[in-house]
Amino acid sequence: MAERKQEEVEVIHSWSAPRSLSTSLMYSFAQRDDIEVLDEPLYATFLRVTGVERPYREEVLSKMETDGTKVVKEIIYGSGGKKYRFCKHIAKQRVPGLPNDLMKKGKHFILIRNPLHILSSFDKVVPSTFLELGLAELVSIYCELSALGKPPLVIDAEDLQQDPEATLHGLCEELGIPFQASMLRWESGPKLIDGIWAPWWYKSVHKSTGFAPPRRYPAPFCFSLYELLEQSLPFYNTLRRHVRHKSSLLKSPLPPPDLPVPANEKLLAWVADEILPRESAKVSVFDSVVQGGDSVWEGLRIYNGKIFKLEEHLDRLFDSAKALAFRNIPSREEVKEAIFRTLNVNGMFDNTHIRLSLTRGKKVTSGMSPAFNRYGCTLIVLPEWKPPVYDNISGITLVTATTRRNSPNNLDSKIHHNNLLNNILAKVEGNNAHADDAIMLDKDGFVSETNATNIFMVKKDRVLTPHADYCLPGITRATVMDLVVSENLVLEERRISLSEFHTADEVWTTGTMGELSPVVKIDERIIGDGKVGPVTQRLQKAYKKLTEESGVPIPSYQET
Repeated sequence: MAERKQEEVEVIHSWSAPRSLSTSLMYSFAQRDDIEVLDEPLYATFLRVTGVERPYREEVLSKMETDGTKVVKEIIYGSGGKKYRFCKHIAKQRVPGLPNDLMKKGKHFILIRNPLHILSSFDKVVPSTFLELGLAELVSIYCELSALGKPPLVIDAEDLQQDPEATLHGLCEELGIPFQASMLRWESGPKLIDGIWAPWWYKSVHKSTGFAPPRRYPAPFCFSLYELLEQSLPFYNTLRRHVRHKSSLLKSPLPPPDLPVPANEKLLAWVADEILPRESAKVSVFDSVVQGGDSVWEGLRIYNGKIFKLEEHLDRLFDSAKALAFRNIPSREEVKEAIFRTLNVNGMFDNTHIRLSLTRGKKVTSGMSPAFNRYGCTLIVLPEWKPPVYDNISGITLVTATTRRNSPNNLDSKIHHNNLLNNILAKVEGNNAHADDAIMLDKDGFVSETNATNIFMVKKDRVLTPHADYCLPGITRATVMDLVVSENLVLEERRISLSEFHTADEVWTTGTMGELSPVVKIDERIIGDGKVGPVTQRLQKAYKKLTEESGVPIPSYQET
């Protein structure tokens, strides 16, 4: 019976960087009545293979097994007297040449901690280097286990500090072992399970009796380690994305939302001068778009391998940038190349929308003045799989917002800028009314546009649209106006009152993201007979034909 129990020892591996509360977690597991623990069983192997210096190097090499194969087979996976064995590992100690069983057998989890909280502490004992931290190896361990079909649970040390009981409950559940309340407390002082290195590393944890909450305010960071922090954070953030429950000062109680198009969970975007994965595609907190919405943008749509109205959109982008006195603007060809490369790397050649932004760029210090912008503009190419965003078959509903459209006296709508609060306030009103969008009036009470699109109406076979005095003279708007003329319909551009839209025969909106969207109700007034009208359908067909026949072809990798 005893022999059978020894064969059933189940090994639990904890992988972490140093100074990540791994010793506290080892003490926690050591309180269980069904587990034995090993403190860094691969340490001697690591010292022998790497030759790194430690104050206790010779003692470790003389008292611990240095043969990695023996450590794995005889110590880590050797026989034992309890049901479970907990092995605390530091990631960098997984040196080349260890048996494959180390990763293939047992249950594994990864413990991470923000390098900001690791570096200064580690540096007090051993000079901090990228290799000493071992965060790259920690990511490698995650990837290898995932490739084996065993993606490990990732827990953050901050969660252990903030809510140890809930975090340990979740960890035990993931490992398939029952949680024991004894894991929350231990006696202070050195332990028999401590490694030889304990006097150098465990002084703080020896004073503890449980997981202490984090300090409310951190100690000053040692800025001689700043470059190492920059090097390490991407690896920590890569793993942090896999944490099931994250804690932070700004913790959100909301679960991860579903994406409108799930395929967009994985995409690549152009930021500044490089292509980055979705979660890494960020701008600096010093960028003008963050500091004051100081940016211009365009929406582009891709049909059948071609970018519709690309040149017109670029004309407006550069005009807007010039109107805002941007400096060090990338060339037209550079912007095109960024767009083409981003679409190619994503394999996006149809049913795609691009949000193209050009910010004034990063500032040397926070503030309003463009004099602080000395790095040049920041170009952002954000592609997404995105069908038209409105119901273009059954139609949409609108309400009239109390928020008025900006006057050219305040902020000229001819500049296609990112400062969209005027529109957003109207959209809030639309959302609150459960409408698809909101109509915005000009200062005199005439209809200007919606919060996101231009607007047209039909009355007695005449097509009317508001002057572009207050609204953005949209490129889709101009395209549809041309189609109206080419379809031998009467076009009239003038001031239009709200009541005229309420009593129109047909209404539709235009925009790159929505194309031509029929409007069937405004402010609870049914438009026409409440169905998509014949003029709308005629122009929708003409627009579709135009998108199929025109556009700038996307050069692909096959052509180079």
